[in-house]
Amino acid sequence: MTRVNQKSSSSTGVSRRAFLGGTAAVVAMFALDAAPGSKMAQALAASLPSDATGGAVNGWIQINADNTVTIAFGGAEMGQGILTGLAQAAAEELMVAWSQVRTQAAPASQSYITGGSYGIRANFNAMRIAGAQAREVLVASAAATWGIAAGSCSVTDGIVTNTVTKASLSFAQLAKDAATRTPSASPTLTGTSQFRVIGRSMARLDIPSKVDGSAVFGIDVRVPGMVYAAVRNCPTIGGTLAKTPAKPAGAIAVVPLGTAVAVVASNTWAAFRAAEALSVSWTTPSTASQLNSATIAAQAQTLMATGTPGSPAAERIGDAAGSFASASSKVEATYSLPYLPHVCMEVLNCTASVTATSCEVWVPTQAASWVQATAMAITGLPASAVTVHPTLLGGGLGRKIEQDYVSQAITVSKAVGKPVKLTWRREEDLSHDQYRPMGLVRVRLGADASGALTSLAVRTVAPSPLFQRGWMAPTGNDNVEGAEGLPYAIPNRLVEYVRHTAAVPVGFWRSVGNSINCFAVESAIDELATSLRVDPLEFRRRMLASDPRTLAVLQRAASDIGWSSTPPAGVARGLAISNGFGSIVALAVEVSQPTTGVMRVNRVACAVDCGFVVNPGQVESQLQGGIIQGISSAFWGQTTFSNGVASSRNFSNTRMLLMKETPSITVSQLQSGLDMIGGIGEVGVPPVAPALANAWSRLTGTRMRSLPFFPSANHMDD
Repeated sequence: MTRVNQKSSSSTGVSRRAFLGGTAAVVAMFALDAAPGSKMAQALAASLPSDATGGAVNGWIQINADNTVTIAFGGAEMGQGILTGLAQAAAEELMVAWSQVRTQAAPASQSYITGGSYGIRANFNAMRIAGAQAREVLVASAAATWGIAAGSCSVTDGIVTNTVTKASLSFAQLAKDAATRTPSASPTLTGTSQFRVIGRSMARLDIPSKVDGSAVFGIDVRVPGMVYAAVRNCPTIGGTLAKTPAKPAGAIAVVPLGTAVAVVASNTWAAFRAAEALSVSWTTPSTASQLNSATIAAQAQTLMATGTPGSPAAERIGDAAGSFASASSKVEATYSLPYLPHVCMEVLNCTASVTATSCEVWVPTQAASWVQATAMAITGLPASAVTVHPTLLGGGLGRKIEQDYVSQAITVSKAVGKPVKLTWRREEDLSHDQYRPMGLVRVRLGADASGALTSLAVRTVAPSPLFQRGWMAPTGNDNVEGAEGLPYAIPNRLVEYVRHTAAVPVGFWRSVGNSINCFAVESAIDELATSLRVDPLEFRRRMLASDPRTLAVLQRAASDIGWSSTPPAGVARGLAISNGFGSIVALAVEVSQPTTGVMRVNRVACAVDCGFVVNPGQVESQLQGGIIQGISSAFWGQTTFSNGVASSRNFSNTRMLLMKETPSITVSQLQSGLDMIGGIGEVGVPPVAPALANAWSRLTGTRMRSLPFFPSANHMDD
């Protein structure tokens, strides 16, 4: 098996061989999919040599000979801190010191997809249970050694102590015996008042290696005998390679890839240069002329008027149409949003080594199990012959759940018979994305004579990532998040989704439907409040009387920005709420206009209730990052199309917020309980655009209903 010539993706340096049962470590397994004491754990215990100092305790926790613990991680660490948060859950119940904790990537067969802000909330309890199960069998082993009851043992920092005699044994000394014991299916968990690790801003486990340069991202991978590949994807959506071009001088190979062509060379730069210089003939589809932004927008307008919505409607409560028709005050407005590229800082890349009997893949991915399935499909090899090494990700944002770059690397390696590191140039990355869908959203709001909002009707026209992947029926609903299930007390509601059939490839972009509909709904609510001459904060508060969680978050954000005070001259404030991914976020912003037509964001106050905060520092960082991305997207983010060719190319025409432009961002964290853990990675993005639009309207009297706000300023100055 080819081995990566780098350290582990964490600071531990523990090898995969040690993790699977070498003499240098004590193996302990906990499983999200294999119970402690299972055949997997038993097999690992049996694989230990007779002189090993421990055994398999349960499914993803490894106890090392030096009494440190290595907690296997089956997700994707892309800067969101999930690796650390889940390790905190296990470490809390293991009762080890944080300095004892290490991490290691789990095999693909034990991995899980990282997306939808599910990483912590989906796996947190399993990790706690695993830690508690491991602790209990370790304590049971110690108790049996001393001939006492388990209740007469205490655990501190991975040391079990006999409370009567004060004798002690380390986890490393106990692990092998503990491996033979069957743990309780319902171990005793630590009470929240006794938490030492959970709920604290523990130092992130991935940071030291990122600081000292030993961290392995996909783009850092090196394996012996490796060659390098670059791709030229067909510029036109739906186009294919007409003829394999001749191999350039100095290149090792040219490999056809259907919709692309790869050039293999002795280094990445040489591959880039050779790919750029290729003279390639493409076969473009006859429908390419329809893939123009103006045409797509016109089609959306037609679908808004006459398109058939998903059936049944995404949400239907009461009679929204009738209530709107009889309303005393009305707002009907349509909001438009563009396609958006992901713009991960680390471009797409994948390293693959395919032989007649094996396939090994090193890749920054959000779905290691999907990579394994992709490799099996291309090579025809069984799962047992395919090894996937997930690396750290330099950003994922939903893009690195896809398999296009993975399949290319595996195909090229299979063709040339050598390990291949395939890298996309930034221009390929941005112009061949799986884009956040464009959206056209019509909102109808109706209020009665007292000013109470009585009807809400939202109709969203957008392409469907689910339908494009075959995960949704033609009559299904997609991209309705942020419109359905709103926290506001509105008695009559109708939420409809109309699928746009444009052939632009769309995917899962940080918050997807929430980012589309929150902009429309929260903007429209402000528009109605303005027409009623009601303070936007007060207008929302009235509708949240029966939702104390959301009300508390809203009021905290407003208080933090100083809503009740008069803003300085030339400054205006705006609000927005987003309720999704199991969490509630409210934003209050201050904006000014230093020169005509230029918006400056002076301050942002964010408040969040994600149920229980596992690591406050990570929550703050994720919300700040989401807000910064939200500002960039709201101001300049878009990809347009002309005859099937995308406009996005590089940072020269894909504007990002600069450090000097970044406002002060405060984050207040409210908590509602351990049983209500919500997601955090995506929730900061949706309320940004409407909060800015609402503030800008109050400042200038101009209502912005189309994103981006400043498309002509998309280019960066040299």
